[in-house]
Amino acid sequence: MEERAAAVVRQLHAESDATIRAELGRRYGIHTDRAIGMSMARMKAIAKPLAPDHELAVALWECGLYEARTIAAHIDDPRCVGVDQMDQWCSDFDNWALVDTVCFTLFDKTPHAWSMIEPWASSDLEFTKRAGFALLWGLALHDASADDKLFTDALALIDANAGDRRPLVGSAQTMALRAIALKRPGLRPEVGALVRRLTASDDPQSRRVVRPIAKVLAGL
Repeated sequence: MEERAAAVVRQLHAESDATIRAELGRRYGIHTDRAIGMSMARMKAIAKPLAPDHELAVALWECGLYEARTIAAHIDDPRCVGVDQMDQWCSDFDNWALVDTVCFTLFDKTPHAWSMIEPWASSDLEFTKRAGFALLWGLALHDASADDKLFTDALALIDANAGDRRPLVGSAQTMALRAIALKRPGLRPEVGALVRRLTASDDPQSRRVVRPIAKVLAGL
């Protein structure tokens, strides 16, 4: 397995592009020292014939490269991903793009997804907190079978954390709310009540989180 992972990493280095690497932070706001430069389309193309492969995914994640970890998220088998792995990978997050890729591509398909939202969203760590709300965002988009009560409970987490001043946290909360409003018509009254309450808040960050959602609701 180490050799298979090493072969993938060698391919990544062989195809790396310094121009793409330089644009990660400047153009996309992806700030990490552990990137070599490769387009998302190319990473997905490399991952496609490798999936599913849990052991290879774990080995690629452990090498630490942003591109290798992105591929790991695309090839891992969600049925094999446990809580310990989710917490470990979450603790390794160092940029928003990796958070979102892992949460949207892998974590939201695991049997433990819903149980991770509350502890992550309640964390003081920026990327862990974003992961909590990014996971909620992903589940709102992809888990059509989930009970509405799970989302109702999650609205309380947004209510309690909307004042977080970090843009990466606030934007994930906004997108989670947007997904709930669009995908869960029955919860629009609850979403609307939250939006009205936070719109009237004295806290400018709380108002900023829900401002785009007021426009979404008005158009539905």
